[in-house]
Amino acid sequence: MAEYAIWIDEWLDHLFAYGPAWVYLALFAACFIENITPPFPGDSFIVAAGALVAVERMDPVISGLVAVTGGLLSVMVWYWFGRHHGRDFFLRKNYKLFSAEDIHAADRLFSRWGPLILIASRFVVGFRVVIALTAGMGRVPVVSMVAFSAVSYVVFVALLMYLGFVFVENLYLVEYYFKTYNAIAWPIVIALVILFVVRKIRKIRRKQK
Repeated sequence: MAEYAIWIDEWLDHLFAYGPAWVYLALFAACFIENITPPFPGDSFIVAAGALVAVERMDPVISGLVAVTGGLLSVMVWYWFGRHHGRDFFLRKNYKLFSAEDIHAADRLFSRWGPLILIASRFVVGFRVVIALTAGMGRVPVVSMVAFSAVSYVVFVALLMYLGFVFVENLYLVEYYFKTYNAIAWPIVIALVILFVVRKIRKIRRKQK
């Protein structure tokens, strides 16, 4: 993470030769692409932006708004896809591992816990796109999707920019925090995916008996 942040910090610094608008455009593109074609180190761009804010090369408010807008728009792309294409497709196909019953279960889940799920979505490693798609297929209201996802993005971007700002001279500490976070989060994600697949297979086999 630190090597990414340092390289991106230097790369963004070079862009200043062409004007600050290009730096903000690069930040926006990175945050947008991150959810469209993962994996992409969009988080590293946010950390680097925080470091550049610390040395007064970027404006904190503009940087935050650009990062939040880029990430939020990319999430809404997946949301709209799920809402207008994914739901009818999966209901019609009724796949064994992702059946119509699963979609209705997702409806009930978002009906009960939707706001909390969306607020936590930016912090959930490996499931950001899945949550957006599921929210779309679950027909979560657009206003709720935007509002709660925006809260998640604002908090997350503020945290990353703060880390870049505080540790501008010691980005290796940011790397340590992210490695610790990923070391805890990814095994949980993998375990949940395996558990979901195993339970679905067992359920399918019971129905076939």
